[in-house]
Amino acid sequence: MHKRTLQIAIGISLLTAFMSSEASEPYSYKKTSTVIGSMKNHTVKKNESLIELARRYGLGYHEIVTANPGLDAFVPGEGKSVNIPTTWILPDTGSYDGIVINLSEMRLYFFSRQSSDTVRTFPIGIGSEGNETPVGVFSIVEKKEKPAWYVPESIRKEKPELPLVVPPGPDNPLGSHAMRLSARSILIHGTNRPYAVGRKASHGCIRMYPEDIPKLFQLVPKGAKVTIIRQPVKVGLLDEKVYLEVHKDKDANTHYFNEAVRLLIRNDLYKKVDKEKMLSVLRDKKGFPVDISK
Repeated sequence: MHKRTLQIAIGISLLTAFMSSEASEPYSYKKTSTVIGSMKNHTVKKNESLIELARRYGLGYHEIVTANPGLDAFVPGEGKSVNIPTTWILPDTGSYDGIVINLSEMRLYFFSRQSSDTVRTFPIGIGSEGNETPVGVFSIVEKKEKPAWYVPESIRKEKPELPLVVPPGPDNPLGSHAMRLSARSILIHGTNRPYAVGRKASHGCIRMYPEDIPKLFQLVPKGAKVTIIRQPVKVGLLDEKVYLEVHKDKDANTHYFNEAVRLLIRNDLYKKVDKEKMLSVLRDKKGFPVDISK
């Protein structure tokens, strides 16, 4: 990130530090209705940025930028109309239990055993190139409030000026809460760099907005299942209509068209689809559900 851009991002983060995000509200779902949330629209006010709006509406950087091609992320322009893509197709994991993280959309879903028909969802930051967040099935083995950061040797080699331990506080990259996965080097945690949520910017850990991590921390019990997947193509149903959601993910070894057809056929939906609509969604890859029904 260029120095000037970084300064703007930090300024926005400070301005929105105490902003109340619209994320974390529970959504109802059924096996026959796997599209949650709804699209919104926002008219840009003076000095508003897409980064600020993303955080306000519980979105990550890439979600709002991808949904609004042609708009500048930092200066979209007063009076411009912004798509707020607060609608998602639930990931295809066979069963809904605990935390599900879809790396392709940089989003976390939490399914509580106490409420079998509701889900909460949060934007996240994930591992950067060369430090990719691993896929697999894990569990939460440790939870800590006000965690100290024991700087890994690999990071200290990159930044030798770092201390061995960073104590809790505003300079701690782990933020206010952290949950360790059974893949011991991977944490779900807060951040002192909220503008990195919705980006591939970590060393493999899962970053959350400072206002979101305490909510998830309170909801998730120790031992909870954590499923990390990479699904750039998702298919869902809502009111008997077929929806397709496609994300740009250069790290996904997926043939987008073939995957969409496979999922539609598997769910006995292919005959209900308008092929031109399907091809348009696959081409645009805007990252939110679109009705492709006939």
